[in-house]
Amino acid sequence: MTKTILVIGTFDTKADELDYLIGRIRSEGGQVLAMDVSVLGDPVMPVDVTKHEVAGAVGETIDGLIALGEEGAAFEKMSAGAALLTRRMYDEGRFDGLIALGGTMGTDLALDCAQALPSGVPKYIVSTVAGSPLIAAERMATDVQFILWAGGLYGLNPLCKSSLSQAAGAVLGAAKAVEPPAFDRPVIGMTSLGSSCLNYMKRLHPELTARGYDVAVFHTTGMGGMAFERLAAEGAFACVMDFSLQEFVNMLHGSLVSAGTDRLTGAGRSGTPQIVAPGAMDILDLAGWQEIPARFTDRPFHQHNRLIKSVAFNAEERRMLAREMADRLAAATGPTHFLLPKGGIEEWDRPGGPAYDAEGLAAFINEAQGSLEGRVSYETLDCHINDDAFCAAALGQLDLWVAEGLVPAGKSAA
Repeated sequence: MTKTILVIGTFDTKADELDYLIGRIRSEGGQVLAMDVSVLGDPVMPVDVTKHEVAGAVGETIDGLIALGEEGAAFEKMSAGAALLTRRMYDEGRFDGLIALGGTMGTDLALDCAQALPSGVPKYIVSTVAGSPLIAAERMATDVQFILWAGGLYGLNPLCKSSLSQAAGAVLGAAKAVEPPAFDRPVIGMTSLGSSCLNYMKRLHPELTARGYDVAVFHTTGMGGMAFERLAAEGAFACVMDFSLQEFVNMLHGSLVSAGTDRLTGAGRSGTPQIVAPGAMDILDLAGWQEIPARFTDRPFHQHNRLIKSVAFNAEERRMLAREMADRLAAATGPTHFLLPKGGIEEWDRPGGPAYDAEGLAAFINEAQGSLEGRVSYETLDCHINDDAFCAAALGQLDLWVAEGLVPAGKSAA
């Protein structure tokens, strides 16, 4: 079946590049729906969605946007209009995948358009700032794909053509091959920090599968938590087991390894039942190349690999983190239960381990209990977060909620 790709860009300043991209998609058997999001100039080739339609989607005119006198302000309006039309046209069945290209302005707009589409719709952004820390985690769609547009700021050249031709094949191939999420069985959304620091999922996954659930485990290194929060806020999960709050503490302490400012709020906003635990809340993860803040230079240090490194929090910092965590959980609109393992909250947090700090752990536990009391249901466990007893407690709470009708029962595999 022929697939149609929505191509978004400024057809006044990047006409040659867009024309080349469209030509490559068509040469591979795809069809194109072209959306012009330029403001000042006019396209030199036909488009299917004009800049006037984009501005009009949010009650604006191009002349009115030009009169603003600020390129950024005008493009924010165009971003809103483009995102609105993108979703509307997708719902009408007019395209099967999206590709947009640009510098910072075009990327900014493309991020909004990608977020307007549901998971499973191929969405590619060819960008001069792909992979840059300029792009905050909360701006990302859960399954957006980025392609670095090397040498693509102005005009066609061999490097630019290489990037654009690969992008054309990627989005068209994805539209042909994609298997959108069917959600035939209820999904449990789970978080973890790798499988060595936190490894409860190795026991929970088969138990949950046997109960008739699909299990999606998200790696809490920034992008994973972003996707988890977005899906939880959309109500995609029957229940969440949010057992790795590492990104939450990173965000509070200014680390780049962050899922955004809304971490630990998505399930609460949607009313999704959530079982929560403080996995890896004792350490601050930093980008491998990021300087360790001066106040942490006297702490235990772990270089996980060249991408990520960790330092430990002290007792007072852990008390603050416990209070912040409790405040977010107390705002949840759905069932919330907190598991507090007294034996440690990540694999290196054991007697003799490099991150073990009995005083710090005790301070966290005491503060968490006091902050949760009367606000959030919780239980204290005489075990480590990676022990079988922790998994049994999590499964017991899920089973209780299923029996009470708060969480749908699983379904046997087809």
